[in-house]
Amino acid sequence: MSHYNCSGYFSSTIPLSTAKATTPGVPDANVPATKPASLKRVVSGNALKELLAGGHASTQPKTPSKEDGEFRDYSHHEIARDVATIKNSVVMHLAATFLRTPSSTDSAHAYLASAFSVRDRLLQRWNLTNEYHDKIGAKRVYYMSLEFLIGRTFDNALLALGLRGEYASVLGDVGFRLEDVIDEERDAALGNGGLGRLAACYVDSMACSNYPGWGYGLRYKYGMFQQQIINGYQVEVPDCWLDSPNPWEFPRPDVTYPVKFYGHLVRDPDSSHRFKWESDVVYDAMAFDVPVPGYGTTNVGNIRLWSCKTNSLFDLNKFNAGDYQGATGGQVAAQILTDVLYPNDNTNEGKELRLRQEYLFCSATLQDILARFKRSGRPLSELPELAAIQLNDTHPTLGIPELMRLLLDEEGVAWDEAWDITTRTFAFTNHTVLPEAMEKWPVPMLDKILPRHMGIIYDINLFFLQSVEKQVPDDRDLLRRISIIEESNPQQVRMAYLACVGSHKVNGVAAIHSDIIKQSTFKDFVTVQGADKFINKTNGVSPRRWMNECNPDMSRLISEAVGDVSWINDLSKLSALESCVDNTDFRTRWWDAKQKNKKRLAAYILATTGIHVSPDALFDVQVKRIHEYKRQLMNILGVIHRYHRLKQMAPEERAKELHRVVIFAGKAAAGYWVAKQVIKLINAVAETVNNDEEIGDVLKVVFIPDYSVSAAEYIIPASDISQHISTAGTEASGTSNMKFVLNGGIILGTVDGANIEIGEEVGEDQIFFFGCLAHEVEDFRHYLRFHQPKPDPALQAAFDMIQRGTFGDAHIFQSLIDSIMRGGDVYLLSVDFPSYLKAHKAVEASYRKRDAWVTKSILSVARMAKFSSDRSIQEYAEEVWNIEPVPVQGCSL
Repeated sequence: MSHYNCSGYFSSTIPLSTAKATTPGVPDANVPATKPASLKRVVSGNALKELLAGGHASTQPKTPSKEDGEFRDYSHHEIARDVATIKNSVVMHLAATFLRTPSSTDSAHAYLASAFSVRDRLLQRWNLTNEYHDKIGAKRVYYMSLEFLIGRTFDNALLALGLRGEYASVLGDVGFRLEDVIDEERDAALGNGGLGRLAACYVDSMACSNYPGWGYGLRYKYGMFQQQIINGYQVEVPDCWLDSPNPWEFPRPDVTYPVKFYGHLVRDPDSSHRFKWESDVVYDAMAFDVPVPGYGTTNVGNIRLWSCKTNSLFDLNKFNAGDYQGATGGQVAAQILTDVLYPNDNTNEGKELRLRQEYLFCSATLQDILARFKRSGRPLSELPELAAIQLNDTHPTLGIPELMRLLLDEEGVAWDEAWDITTRTFAFTNHTVLPEAMEKWPVPMLDKILPRHMGIIYDINLFFLQSVEKQVPDDRDLLRRISIIEESNPQQVRMAYLACVGSHKVNGVAAIHSDIIKQSTFKDFVTVQGADKFINKTNGVSPRRWMNECNPDMSRLISEAVGDVSWINDLSKLSALESCVDNTDFRTRWWDAKQKNKKRLAAYILATTGIHVSPDALFDVQVKRIHEYKRQLMNILGVIHRYHRLKQMAPEERAKELHRVVIFAGKAAAGYWVAKQVIKLINAVAETVNNDEEIGDVLKVVFIPDYSVSAAEYIIPASDISQHISTAGTEASGTSNMKFVLNGGIILGTVDGANIEIGEEVGEDQIFFFGCLAHEVEDFRHYLRFHQPKPDPALQAAFDMIQRGTFGDAHIFQSLIDSIMRGGDVYLLSVDFPSYLKAHKAVEASYRKRDAWVTKSILSVARMAKFSSDRSIQEYAEEVWNIEPVPVQGCSL
């Protein structure tokens, strides 16, 4: 039976008046639906003059009547790279852009002036790159991601341009150290965790590998949040990263698209699949471009971010009538769409906000891609020949019905052709195996907010199920399992399923993850769509950011071993390190580089937490998003065990123990109560341990607040071991594990995600594995669901310390203990805890043998070539996107 007919499709859509009444900031129902057209925003005085004279405002300003040779020469020849020219540019920006004099200049303005000077160079290359790609009709990849955790740009851009020394000299002339100026930059608050950092690495690799590619995302005003620790608890405050000028974004008021919500549909009498979507709730999405510098090339990539443009939504009549709140209600309703990343969705209002946020992102992006394609003059059927769209997880999946809407309703393309174009254009990356992380939207909510898209999704599902039924007749349970619409109460749209149906390729992000999703999550899709559609693309990280920039001392040693800096764009050359592993002088300098990084981190810890730590101790690090499956709880319980054991020792015995600094960092989602309790426990343990005079420097515990890319650049190069201890089968891949090993750290981890492939590459002697295996997890969970075995004595001792009040009010933490002892221990902490402690003993024994440890460190880096994001992007380009590298030619850069 057709979902389209039985859904009550038209009766369930929201009339215009209802949409107005239920939407924040939209006039109430007694205001007539038909209103005079508002005065539209115009971009120039000429356009305003035309509009006021009774004509229509020009959509574009006038173009030049001829091309000026000097202008073209300037745009096609690189700005001189000498110190004098750079100094002139920096001083000009100080004086003319920021109104500074020598006596009023400070390091913040020195950063801004230098950054704008660098931006001038990047934008010149940006223009040439896009001009060349347009000229030759290059196929582009569009990487859609709700997050781009790009970190700071200034130092990265200096290294890419090869001008770090010159800018250091210029800044020295005006009285500043380059390092101090770099520290003035705020991290861009455009992401939270591994998903956003992966996206940033991938656009970096596209630029450096000369692939024509853009990222698309949202420009969040306040990021997710800034994390503060107050009385041990995480407190969320706005991350006001845009309060100061942002040199790395270029506003594009000329690139703006309307985005509709709510409303009702009018069927086209000439087509059963074409509708007119009418709504008074229309926002404008405005583009901001962020150039992505390419290292070793003149190509510059781009991330286009969308923000709401709200001027036309100001109700001047209400303002003049004294209704100031009503006058700005539309502005507020629009602005909140791009205020915060991942707004708390524990409420229905929060869920609706997330859905509208995702659609704003998808609609603006697809309109922009289609507009760029149409400028080529080629027929719409050839869109997949010029555009490849990669969905980074399920957040951009609404792009599939949005492209269908644009093709059907705006361009008049027939359904079958539109669906063929769509499926040949999109590909989908899945990032999780956790059922609760599989994004779903209630049908009534989606139908209310996006009525046209709900209809398109019903049709996509109908035609898909019809094709499945032809292929596998008389299996109604298969149809239920594979349907995009989940028959729950209320019905849910399964976005991962929609992404599978609407994409020509689906990939996991590590070998084990790709196998798991083929055997479980998407098993039925593999059966009906074929195994060839489901592939693996193991994640990678950018060596520019995560080696060359954040670890310059180690990078110089690698360049010495390789013979030049070419390894930065070709990690296969890291194998040259193997020939240095027995070189005594090289080994000493390798150890010294690590110790220097540890001293730098110790200073950072003191500055951010007030805790003194010794760089001579073993640095034991777990930094990542706080989540039950990542098992920070097991780590802190292990710390409590170690503290308990130390307290039982005599002073002379304790003095023989290996000193250890245990470092945590990461944010918990604002609505994730359990994860926030884990943060509280970590800080409570740190408070007790760090102030215990008997323990001293033998054990220190640190929680670094507000984890970010910049914080990671201090932490990762300084680790001796890093913990990646998710329950087997729950971590899709991970990328922080790759970063730590590429910086000479050793992994202590479970047989999960990319840990497995790292172990295969570096050798099992260079990694400390522990814990149950993925195929054993369900059996353990089944047993623990129906039994309450007595915990391991070491784990029970940790529980006892908590319950005795050693770390403050025991009642606060009882729920964490109960989740293990009475809640079924879903993430198997009690199962893995004994082998976890055993692995730590092996780490300590190995670290005491300094020569063997240095060997592990050098060999690990030497064998990590596979985990460059350049390799990942090349595989996507060849096997998914069908694009070629296109270095810019025909200019003097």
